Amino acid sequence: MEAYLAVVVGAVFAGGFYLVMRRNLLRFVFGLILLSSGVNLLVFTVGRVSRGAPPIIPEGASAPVGEVANALPQALILTAIVIGFGLTVFAMVLLLRLYERLGTLRTDELQAHLASPRPVPGLPDEEAPA
Repeated sequence: MEAYLAVVVGAVFAGGFYLVMRRNLLRFVFGLILLSSGVNLLVFTVGRVSRGAPPIIPEGASAPVGEVANALPQALILTAIVIGFGLTVFAMVLLLRLYERLGTLRTDELQAHLASPRPVPGLPDEEAPA
């Protein structure tokens, strides 16, 4: 089972890196989403995939009895999912504002906007010093 998950993790990382290298910021954000999912799968795979009982210690014992599931990778992945969702929403809002102001998400066109001396629509003009 771990071998199949390792192949899936590699494919997800490859897709994420491919999208991050594109010249469109929306694809870049989707690549970040794929990379964070790949990291989550990697942590899950490294934490040993097993079908065990919940890690509950019976009364009077000092350790769980039998094979139990590893709770630490599950807790780390749950936290990473929440943080990744927050990062994704923040990045999507930034992209929406950028598209509203400049009308493009292509990086080469954004560089042309930054290099031009003309004012950007929607932004206040710089005031001349008195």
